[in-house]
Amino acid sequence: MANVLDLRRRIRSVKNTRQITKAMKMVSAAKLRRAQERALQARPYAQMLTNVLESMVRRTDLYNPETGEILHPLLMAREEKSVLLLVVAGDKGFAGGFNSNIGKAAQKFIDARAERGQNVDLEPIGRKAIGFFKKKYPAANYEKTEEHYDNDLSTHYETIRHRAEKIEVAVEHPDLLLKADFGAVTEISKSIIARYERSEIDAVYVVYNEFKSVIQQRVVVEKLLPISRLGDHEIASAQEMTEEQRDAAVKAAQSEGITVFEPDTTEVEREAKKFGTAEVDYLFDQSPEELFGHLMPRYVTTQIFHALLESVAAEHAARMTATDAATKNAGDLIDSLSLTMNRVRQAAITKEIIEIVSGAAAL
Repeated sequence: MANVLDLRRRIRSVKNTRQITKAMKMVSAAKLRRAQERALQARPYAQMLTNVLESMVRRTDLYNPETGEILHPLLMAREEKSVLLLVVAGDKGFAGGFNSNIGKAAQKFIDARAERGQNVDLEPIGRKAIGFFKKKYPAANYEKTEEHYDNDLSTHYETIRHRAEKIEVAVEHPDLLLKADFGAVTEISKSIIARYERSEIDAVYVVYNEFKSVIQQRVVVEKLLPISRLGDHEIASAQEMTEEQRDAAVKAAQSEGITVFEPDTTEVEREAKKFGTAEVDYLFDQSPEELFGHLMPRYVTTQIFHALLESVAAEHAARMTATDAATKNAGDLIDSLSLTMNRVRQAAITKEIIEIVSGAAAL
């Protein structure tokens, strides 16, 4: 059994750990509030963009007269032979099962597609997502070529990909979650859309943690391309929170004064839902067909940006819950160690008293 000095050292160590986890919980709670606000502020824009596109669909001649399908490359479905999977995890640990659940859902999707003989391109977002696949799957091999024309007055650059495996990591995005900048997301979506329009990939999916509130979260695999219906999230698979996880999240949120329910719809959101829904003829500076073609890529960008914002909020909520549980466990451990230390000390005192009494009796 450990002596009193060893127990005191361990109690001091656990107390220091509890102070760290308590501070981490407070930081995560503050970041969660900001992440929630940012996600809420992005909703009206996404809703208005969806309404404008739906309004244009009703007023444009984008339909094929023979098949009735909309003539836009992002809406045209084809057989899935090569798919792209965006995996959105976190940048840091201490978030419970947040990152591992994302990795498991992504791996399940990859295994299912590999059984069908499909090619899978991975684009991990966040350092934890990159760590999942960096050693498991090879990176894509790109060859940059250049050709000179008109006596070296002009040069043509081209990037050629040489696929070696069925499953490869196409691009890594280690710093995208630091700020979740819309401009950076736009560049990524442009690259994805260009590859889709060239038929290099036949579908695009994203794995992320969908966040509605602290107790309304789930890991989902959502289909981004082709777009089947504007405004709808086509969920391929989803993993809900367990009752135990919800209870832990409720306790952590209540201790920090964070609501566990989904925020109420604001006046701005209500107005955004009404925008562009009236059955009237709108006047556009450009033709509706041209505007529709320009706004469709922006719609895809908004969907990816939405996934990033919700994933960031979910990560902070998971870290808040995990550090709250760690703080409580540290307190329980301190109580247990203190009880053990008192028993050891009492036993030592009792032993000394017995020795004194026995010595006195022997005299």
